[in-house]
Amino acid sequence: MKKLRLLLIFLIIALAGCNPLPEDTYKVVKIKDGDTIELLSHDLQNITVRLAGIDCPEKAQAFGTAARQYTAQLCFGQNVTLDGSDKDRYGRTVAYVILADGRNLNHELVKNGYAWEYKTYSKDPELAGFEQYARQNRLGLWQDENPVEPWNFRRNKTKNKNKKPRKKRRHKQEETVSLVSLYNIPDEVF
Repeated sequence: MKKLRLLLIFLIIALAGCNPLPEDTYKVVKIKDGDTIELLSHDLQNITVRLAGIDCPEKAQAFGTAARQYTAQLCFGQNVTLDGSDKDRYGRTVAYVILADGRNLNHELVKNGYAWEYKTYSKDPELAGFEQYARQNRLGLWQDENPVEPWNFRRNKTKNKNKKPRKKRRHKQEETVSLVSLYNIPDEVF
């Protein structure tokens, strides 16, 4: 009986110490690529978040894997908050991700050379400065001689995908047929 009472007290204390996530806090449960992550909400809903104002290299591009790893290093398994809640055409939430220590994940990726400012969609004046800093210091993808912006990489990949490969022409070797062999005319006639 005494053991049961101790176990019950232990469970009550353990459960009291388990704080559920506040409504505006999410746990990072998956890194899809450098600029897309999956979060778990307080009510156990998965939310896919596209980082606002930036574009990381694609997985098949130089520094694509490095960008994904850097994103994971900064936030995987951590609790984060979101600043913004727009939706993109794929239904993803587009937002700035604020890390537990107060840093902005979007800013950190650009500042350390793992993302471009996505000028088409960016509304953040700080991102241009962070990108310039990374370029000048040749950080991350700026080490590359001629880095290709992800939006251009995707456009070129789509163009090449839509192109049908040209069939190689086979030149038929023409057979030379003489009239002699065609009509079985003896050689002596000529």
